[in-house]
Amino acid sequence: MHSPRVAERLVPFGTSIFAQMTRLAQQHNAVNLAQGFPDFDGPGLAHKAATDALAAGHSQYSRMIGVPPLNEAIAASWASRGLGTIDPEREITVTSGCSEAIVSVLLGLFNPGDEIVVFEPYFDFYTACAAMAGLVPRFVTLHPPSRKGDGFTFDAEALKRAFTPRTKAIFINTPHNPTGKVYSREELTLIAGLCQRHGVIAITDEVYEHLIYDDAQPHIQMRSLPGMEDKTVTLSSLGKTFSLTGWKIGWAVAPAHLSAGVRAAHQFLTFCAATPLQHAAAAILREPGDYTRGIASLMAGNRDRLGAALERLGLTVHRSDSTYFLMADHGALGYADDRAFCRHLAEHVGVAAIPPSVFYSDPRRGQSMARFAFCKRRETIDEAIRRLERLKPAR
Repeated sequence: MHSPRVAERLVPFGTSIFAQMTRLAQQHNAVNLAQGFPDFDGPGLAHKAATDALAAGHSQYSRMIGVPPLNEAIAASWASRGLGTIDPEREITVTSGCSEAIVSVLLGLFNPGDEIVVFEPYFDFYTACAAMAGLVPRFVTLHPPSRKGDGFTFDAEALKRAFTPRTKAIFINTPHNPTGKVYSREELTLIAGLCQRHGVIAITDEVYEHLIYDDAQPHIQMRSLPGMEDKTVTLSSLGKTFSLTGWKIGWAVAPAHLSAGVRAAHQFLTFCAATPLQHAAAAILREPGDYTRGIASLMAGNRDRLGAALERLGLTVHRSDSTYFLMADHGALGYADDRAFCRHLAEHVGVAAIPPSVFYSDPRRGQSMARFAFCKRRETIDEAIRRLERLKPAR
């Protein structure tokens, strides 16, 4: 029997917390509010479009940057939303989900030893992919609100100190997983100014761009700010917008000089995303209908119902203006830390959540919280709420 062999750069990351908690949910037949995927299918058009693409013979490799109809549909979607004109041939690279886009950006644009600024809590792909690329993350903490109804915030001076002569990029995930924060224009303007002052590239993960629950907190593209069009790589995908997370169709939008680096890596990672699903994605983007409006309404209702239930049980629920998630502080219930709390939830209450300490450079910052996914059918959320009534303070 051989011991597992893992490269040193990946040893610190272990097995993804999402895989761990989903496995625990399955073992205890728990309602899975841990991993962020819907328990329902996407729009009917998606199924028909995929079937039509297969029937039309789209089963071979596509060109590396994406099938022309999809690149054109992405560009048209931007134009229809007033986001400006982008060249589908030179500025769009279709990837195997936004996850692969992250890897392609970090491997293709930066060199080992370069520093990258990362807000925490972070999507764990950021730090793992930074390790693969040999990059050095410098963390800026998003702090939980001290007043009910406020959102997570960062300290402007701490952000300024994170920029050094070796800083080459900053990751901005807006809307933000796991907090549900939507960065304000004021915050993005501060970040843009630092990028311009230090010659730094902004990488923006915007996969939740269409799931906005408060008109007073609109999603703003970093690329749209003055001076940032040539310094921004914008990442997004089909999965979160249309409840098709398993399709893994994503894209990176960047000026040609930055797309060159993205494509240099992408061609040797996956070369191309699934061809029939690219054609189907193009059909969905061309005729989105009102699907996103309906999903946003469902998600906002789920968030409110679940949040109210958690509050009744003694947790402090933090504001979430977007995404699939809300963060709640369980400190008043007396559990040792977030892992103990989430393990108890799955094993004894029948609901799975994510312990978010893994999303911090110092795990102690997340130990009093848990992340709950509300991207489910209303019936699923209702069942989770029913089970949560079993939750008691730790003895």
